[in-house]
Amino acid sequence: PQKGSVEMDFDEAMYQYGKQLRQTDPEAAKAAQAQSDNRLANLCRQFSEPFGMEISEQNTPQIYLLLRDAVITCVKTVIGPKEFYRRPRPFAYYQEGTLMPDREGMLQQNGSFPSGHTLRGWATALLLTEINPAAANELLKKGYQYGQSRVISGYHWQSDVNAARLVAAAAVAQCHNSERFQRQMKKAKKEFAKLSK
Repeated sequence: PQKGSVEMDFDEAMYQYGKQLRQTDPEAAKAAQAQSDNRLANLCRQFSEPFGMEISEQNTPQIYLLLRDAVITCVKTVIGPKEFYRRPRPFAYYQEGTLMPDREGMLQQNGSFPSGHTLRGWATALLLTEINPAAANELLKKGYQYGQSRVISGYHWQSDVNAARLVAAAAVAQCHNSERFQRQMKKAKKEFAKLSK
């Protein structure tokens, strides 16, 4: 969004709303901090409850392998846009602090658009929903919150988050063109069905 546009006005309003939440809503701030770790092990922890079972390399190796390969594949789709747009992150734009000050220096020069964290969360939600459709509402809610946590923490604009959800959906759809992905998805569904009994 360009400065002065309705979209940028909305981004700025959502930044202020996120800043207010991290100051007045301890639960929202705590959740945003927990979701700031975008490593696969943390993604698995975050999504285990809505999925209905513990997701880990030990307990659900086929589901873990599916997530590992597919999420890494999806993340590659934001590298080019981040480099192309080089959009300043909101905390850098306003020269204000964030919910996780220890990461500000590392991310100061990293492009904001689209959000890689959001992409990971939304892609994970979509993949797990395919494995366990009965848990779709809770999984998608968690995936949505995963993106919003980036607005609350001050690391992303709302439009970064919205764009990342679209990119994640397209990337997951593209994964289905891979025979390797399709084979692994079948293994993951079979594992889930077995463990669900």
